[in-house]
Amino acid sequence: MIRLTDLSFGYRNQPLLFNGLNLSLETGHIYGLLGKNGSGKTTLLKNMVGLHYPKAGRATIDGVDTAKRRPDLLSRIFFLPEEPYIPDHTAKAFLETTSPFYPTFDRELFNGYLAAFDVPERRVLTKLSLGQQKKFMIAFALACRTKLLVMDEPTNGLDIPSKAQFRKVLASAVDEDCCIVLSTHQVRDLDNLIDSVIVLHDGTVKLQVQLDQLTEQIRFGNVSGTAVASALYGEAAFDGTHAILPNPERISSKPDLELLFNAVVSDSGILLNYLAKEEIR
Repeated sequence: MIRLTDLSFGYRNQPLLFNGLNLSLETGHIYGLLGKNGSGKTTLLKNMVGLHYPKAGRATIDGVDTAKRRPDLLSRIFFLPEEPYIPDHTAKAFLETTSPFYPTFDRELFNGYLAAFDVPERRVLTKLSLGQQKKFMIAFALACRTKLLVMDEPTNGLDIPSKAQFRKVLASAVDEDCCIVLSTHQVRDLDNLIDSVIVLHDGTVKLQVQLDQLTEQIRFGNVSGTAVASALYGEAAFDGTHAILPNPERISSKPDLELLFNAVVSDSGILLNYLAKEEIR
């Protein structure tokens, strides 16, 4: 569905952020895009949806170049930035002016999402709290039912109950015809939703893998004593060492995405070498 092919991009008078980057995404998945501050996550997302223009290579959706910004393609994409623009309108006025751009917009779903998020319909959007504004835009994004939904730091600005509700609502919105990409620093907010992970580091995709395939080859757990030596990566903690280990016995474990990210961007390369040998990268 989404292809980034030999994509190179950099801002004016600055070194290239990406040089020949390749990435493929498919429908039916929720991708978690992880990376350090300044690694280019938001820039990558904007290239993906046609808001930036690569210096070389291209980004396509179903073979159509997103940089051409064809209306028929844009109607199948929704990009929600970390700090979305909030117009000085009521919800009704916003829907009247914006929803016609999305032929698959579902008003009934939208009303349900607003109710789930406890966001009032009749108030002017700029009079809502920042958290309510964010929830309104999340509700609208989901109700558009686009083939590609990209959210940059969607849980920033949400309180704990709202984050739980976001996870519930997003899980209900996923279907096999939709591709969702979530960029986040708040890994633990979304780790129960993400089924595929992408790690962006030093301008390249260091890891892209479906988590069910990953946990067939490695397992996550706490170890101590001599078992630490067998770890592919570990971090000392008060309850032992949080570790990533080979998994020849195919023991089921819950992925620790924060630990996985730290292992991928570490200098050792042990985990990536192991995964390359197992041919699941």
